[in-house]
Amino acid sequence: MDKPKKNKRIKKPWGYEDIWAKTDNYVGKLIHIKMGESLSLQYHEEKEETIRVISGRLYVEFRHTNNGGQEVSEYYVLNKGDSLHIPPTQIHRFFAEAGDVDLIEVSTTQLDDVYRIEDKYGRQDGDLMPYVGPVS
Repeated sequence: MDKPKKNKRIKKPWGYEDIWAKTDNYVGKLIHIKMGESLSLQYHEEKEETIRVISGRLYVEFRHTNNGGQEVSEYYVLNKGDSLHIPPTQIHRFFAEAGDVDLIEVSTTQLDDVYRIEDKYGRQDGDLMPYVGPVS
Protein backbone atom coordinates (compact mmCIF):
# COMPACT_ATOMS: atom_id res chain seq x y z
CA MET A 1 0.00 0.00 0.00
CA ASP A 2 1.31 3.46 -0.93
CA LYS A 3 1.75 6.17 1.66
CA PRO A 4 -0.55 9.21 1.38
CA LYS A 5 0.86 11.86 -0.96
CA LYS A 6 0.46 15.61 -1.08
CA ASN A 7 -1.48 16.91 -4.09
CA LYS A 8 0.50 18.65 -6.82
CA ARG A 9 -0.95 22.17 -7.28
CA ILE A 10 -0.45 23.86 -10.64
CA LYS A 11 -1.33 27.56 -10.70
CA LYS A 12 -3.18 28.78 -13.79
CA PRO A 13 -4.24 32.29 -14.81
CA TRP A 14 -7.88 31.24 -14.27
CA GLY A 15 -7.33 29.42 -10.94
CA TYR A 16 -5.49 26.16 -10.27
CA GLU A 17 -5.40 22.39 -10.71
CA ASP A 18 -4.63 19.92 -7.92
CA ILE A 19 -3.48 16.59 -9.31
CA TRP A 20 -4.65 14.13 -6.68
CA ALA A 21 -4.16 10.87 -8.62
CA LYS A 22 -1.76 9.87 -11.37
CA THR A 23 -1.24 6.30 -12.55
CA ASP A 24 -0.28 4.62 -15.82
CA ASN A 25 -4.00 4.47 -16.70
CA TYR A 26 -5.70 7.63 -15.42
CA VAL A 27 -5.27 11.07 -13.84
CA GLY A 28 -7.53 12.71 -11.25
CA LYS A 29 -7.63 16.49 -10.80
CA LEU A 30 -9.49 19.03 -8.73
CA ILE A 31 -9.92 22.10 -10.95
CA HIS A 32 -10.73 25.48 -9.37
CA ILE A 33 -11.94 28.25 -11.71
CA LYS A 34 -12.19 31.76 -10.27
CA MET A 35 -15.37 33.76 -10.83
CA GLY A 36 -15.33 35.54 -14.19
CA GLU A 37 -12.54 33.37 -15.58
CA SER A 38 -12.48 30.69 -18.28
CA LEU A 39 -10.20 28.02 -19.62
CA SER A 40 -9.01 28.04 -23.24
CA LEU A 41 -11.27 27.02 -26.07
CA GLN A 42 -9.44 23.74 -26.67
CA TYR A 43 -9.47 20.14 -27.74
CA HIS A 44 -7.38 17.03 -27.20
CA GLU A 45 -6.31 14.55 -29.89
CA GLU A 46 -6.11 11.57 -27.50
CA LYS A 47 -7.03 12.70 -24.00
CA GLU A 48 -10.49 11.68 -22.83
CA GLU A 49 -12.04 13.21 -19.74
CA THR A 50 -15.11 13.14 -17.54
CA ILE A 51 -15.88 15.97 -15.14
CA ARG A 52 -18.19 16.36 -12.15
CA VAL A 53 -19.08 19.72 -10.62
CA ILE A 54 -18.33 19.78 -6.89
CA SER A 55 -19.41 23.38 -6.20
CA GLY A 56 -20.64 26.36 -8.16
CA ARG A 57 -22.26 26.62 -11.58
CA LEU A 58 -20.12 25.63 -14.56
CA TYR A 59 -20.87 26.96 -18.04
CA VAL A 60 -19.58 24.75 -20.86
CA GLU A 61 -19.17 25.61 -24.53
CA PHE A 62 -19.00 22.84 -27.14
CA ARG A 63 -18.08 23.87 -30.68
CA HIS A 64 -18.57 21.80 -33.82
CA THR A 65 -19.28 22.06 -37.54
CA ASN A 66 -22.88 21.33 -38.52
CA ASN A 67 -24.03 19.45 -41.64
CA GLY A 68 -24.13 22.73 -43.60
CA GLY A 69 -20.45 23.40 -42.85
CA GLN A 70 -21.13 26.20 -40.37
CA GLU A 71 -19.33 26.45 -37.05
CA VAL A 72 -21.83 26.16 -34.20
CA SER A 73 -21.43 26.69 -30.45
CA GLU A 74 -23.66 24.90 -27.96
CA TYR A 75 -23.78 25.98 -24.30
CA TYR A 76 -24.62 23.91 -21.24
CA VAL A 77 -24.96 24.77 -17.56
CA LEU A 78 -23.81 22.22 -15.02
CA ASN A 79 -24.66 22.49 -11.33
CA LYS A 80 -23.29 20.71 -8.27
CA GLY A 81 -23.36 16.94 -8.86
CA ASP A 82 -23.71 17.15 -12.65
CA SER A 83 -21.27 15.19 -14.83
CA LEU A 84 -20.12 15.50 -18.43
CA HIS A 85 -17.99 13.29 -20.68
CA ILE A 86 -15.63 14.96 -23.18
CA PRO A 87 -14.27 12.60 -25.85
CA PRO A 88 -11.07 13.24 -27.82
CA THR A 89 -11.33 15.98 -30.52
CA GLN A 90 -14.37 17.64 -28.90
CA ILE A 91 -13.76 21.40 -28.86
CA HIS A 92 -14.74 22.74 -25.44
CA ARG A 93 -14.31 25.54 -22.91
CA PHE A 94 -15.29 25.95 -19.24
CA PHE A 95 -16.52 29.25 -17.73
CA ALA A 96 -17.14 30.35 -14.13
CA GLU A 97 -19.53 33.27 -14.74
CA ALA A 98 -21.71 33.11 -11.61
CA GLY A 99 -19.04 32.48 -8.96
CA ASP A 100 -16.08 30.22 -8.26
CA VAL A 101 -16.37 26.65 -9.55
CA ASP A 102 -14.71 23.46 -8.31
CA LEU A 103 -14.84 20.33 -10.41
CA ILE A 104 -13.27 16.91 -10.44
CA GLU A 105 -11.75 15.68 -13.68
CA VAL A 106 -10.81 12.07 -14.30
CA SER A 107 -8.97 11.60 -17.58
CA THR A 108 -6.56 9.51 -19.55
CA THR A 109 -2.91 10.32 -18.96
CA GLN A 110 -2.09 12.63 -21.90
CA LEU A 111 -1.82 15.84 -19.82
CA ASP A 112 0.15 17.77 -22.48
CA ASP A 113 -2.39 16.94 -25.23
CA VAL A 114 -3.96 20.43 -25.31
CA TYR A 115 -4.59 22.39 -28.51
CA ARG A 116 -5.70 25.93 -27.71
CA ILE A 117 -7.90 27.64 -30.28
CA GLU A 118 -8.72 30.77 -28.25
CA ASP A 119 -7.23 31.91 -24.97
CA LYS A 120 -7.84 35.23 -23.21
CA TYR A 121 -4.50 34.95 -21.41
CA GLY A 122 -2.43 34.96 -24.60
CA ARG A 123 -1.46 31.28 -24.49
CA GLN A 124 -1.58 29.88 -28.04
CA ASP A 125 -0.52 26.72 -29.83
CA GLY A 126 0.83 26.64 -33.37
CA ASP A 127 -0.45 24.67 -36.35
CA LEU A 128 -3.84 23.80 -34.89
CA MET A 129 -5.62 20.87 -36.48
CA PRO A 130 -9.15 21.79 -37.64
CA TYR A 131 -12.00 20.01 -35.89
CA VAL A 132 -14.43 18.19 -38.19
CA GLY A 133 -16.13 15.66 -35.90
CA PRO A 134 -19.57 15.62 -34.29
CA VAL A 135 -20.49 17.08 -30.93
CA SER A 136 -20.92 14.37 -28.30
